Amino acid sequence: MTSLPKRTEVMALIADAVKAGARQDSACAAISFSERTLQRWQRDVFRGDQRPARVQAPNNRLSVLERGQLLAVANCAEFANLPPCQIVPRLVDQGIYLASESTFRRVLKDAKQSGHRGAERPAQIRSKPRALTATAPGQLYSWDITYLPTPVKGVYFYLYLFMDIFSRKIVGWQIYDVESSELAGDVVRDICARENIAPDQVVLHSDNGSPMKGATMLATLQALGVMPSFSRPSVSNDNPFSESLFKTLKYRPAYPRTAFDSLLAARQWVGSFVHWYNHEHRHSAIQFVTPAQRHAGLDEALLRKRDEVYRAAKAAHPERWSGDTRNWRPVSVVHLNPEKTISDGARVEETVLQKKAA
Repeated sequence: MTSLPKRTEVMALIADAVKAGARQDSACAAISFSERTLQRWQRDVFRGDQRPARVQAPNNRLSVLERGQLLAVANCAEFANLPPCQIVPRLVDQGIYLASESTFRRVLKDAKQSGHRGAERPAQIRSKPRALTATAPGQLYSWDITYLPTPVKGVYFYLYLFMDIFSRKIVGWQIYDVESSELAGDVVRDICARENIAPDQVVLHSDNGSPMKGATMLATLQALGVMPSFSRPSVSNDNPFSESLFKTLKYRPAYPRTAFDSLLAARQWVGSFVHWYNHEHRHSAIQFVTPAQRHAGLDEALLRKRDEVYRAAKAAHPERWSGDTRNWRPVSVVHLNPEKTISDGARVEETVLQKKAA
């Protein structure tokens, strides 16, 4: 029910937002309001809500005594750890019908007893990992483990792959026949030595696998001064750079169509892939320079040269260009799990809320 003064207030707030430059549909969406409803209100600004204001109580609702009996049954020793979908059939087997499952849930919710009713640990609410940014190489790494097939079904080799998110360069890798936090710690120690990583310089992001969160791995990171960051369980989107790199690896035309015969064969193929990826592959996310060029700081000069070539081509044949030349500016910031940006609609909503508060 929306009273006439409330309608007038809402219409005035949306009008102010439109006057400030916002689109009417964006202003309505920002406060979860239908534009069709606004148009209907505007046709007759003096007509209020015609629906009856009385609150009707259903005739078939449970009485206070019946609700108490239902709660007593739900909390007895036999049913205390069972959900309504288990309680109702068991009661029916005894020739007893108190209420439906939905009624059980509603009464338990009203009594603030609708929480987890089992002995196992209830589902945990996982917050999104904190947003991270990199503005230069050696600030933010990502790593993961992927399976490589062997001739024995169900047996795999394990590729440990570490990359610098800013430059996309593969800074370290190794293949073992087991998943182990100790082996992962050895690879990290080698990377920090080769890349001259100082304490508190790098954040290392990974998923929640046991090698990533093993005690040996965490102790190694602490000793090296590398700060760990973890994805939410079973949320691959929290570690997109490593997932994308694995897709590039496994969808390469040169990827073997048969299993790797030995650990040596797997290491030789991955070594050739890493060389191609770092030194030959023009990466689309970093303006089509190679990860090695960007890691070494050579990308800015290359991109300036490309820009000069484009501008010379435009000067020679301006009739072939309808606008400016291609944007060859280097990517200056790379984000991992960024926070959502404030959209126009959110700005309108913020303005409306501020006016309401005022």
